[in-house]
Amino acid sequence: MKIMQSWDDGIVSDIRLTEILRRYQAKASFCLTPGLYQESRSWGWMHDDREVWRLGLHELIDVYQGFEISSHSMTHPYLTDLPTDRLDWELQTSRHILEEIFQRPVRGFCYPFHACNDFVKEAVHRAGYRWARGREQPDGLCPYADPLEVHPCCHVLDDDFWGKYERYKSRNGLFFFWGHSYDMKDETMWAGFEAMIERISLDSDAEWVFAGDLFF
Repeated sequence: MKIMQSWDDGIVSDIRLTEILRRYQAKASFCLTPGLYQESRSWGWMHDDREVWRLGLHELIDVYQGFEISSHSMTHPYLTDLPTDRLDWELQTSRHILEEIFQRPVRGFCYPFHACNDFVKEAVHRAGYRWARGREQPDGLCPYADPLEVHPCCHVLDDDFWGKYERYKSRNGLFFFWGHSYDMKDETMWAGFEAMIERISLDSDAEWVFAGDLFF
């Protein structure tokens, strides 16, 4: 079974996340919003009474070295609400800036707020993306039938994470999960996450993949 994971927003706690992933040689895609970064770290928002801070531009290359980079738009708007010119700017400019920062092609996209329709998908294709992450989907055999609406199987904190993992494993399919590193609220959750990554990495029937391994 192939295992794919995707993480959003480019925040400071991704530093700890990527350290864990590297420890177990776990591949991942990180979805970034270049229009929201400043040179130094900047405050982002509150989540469950905790501050979430964005990484600084100068940190991005080191933090995400060795991982796949995807666009999450320039400013994280509801893309379905935008006129064509603003939509194209959000999609095309974010890709170009990320390619300039990381000096490699950026071919993946993640719809902010999971907001997607045929008009937006056409713009994503026009902007040069090869795949895009959509909403979670119910249990199914082929979550990547449409490359521009690749549906994760579940969130990293799904109560039935291992049940879904085993169901997809029995079909030798793709198991795709997503999350935010700020979802890990305390040391117990971080320890549980590391144990999860270790368990997958030790599974002889599991293979970590980048989306690029499947869609390029």
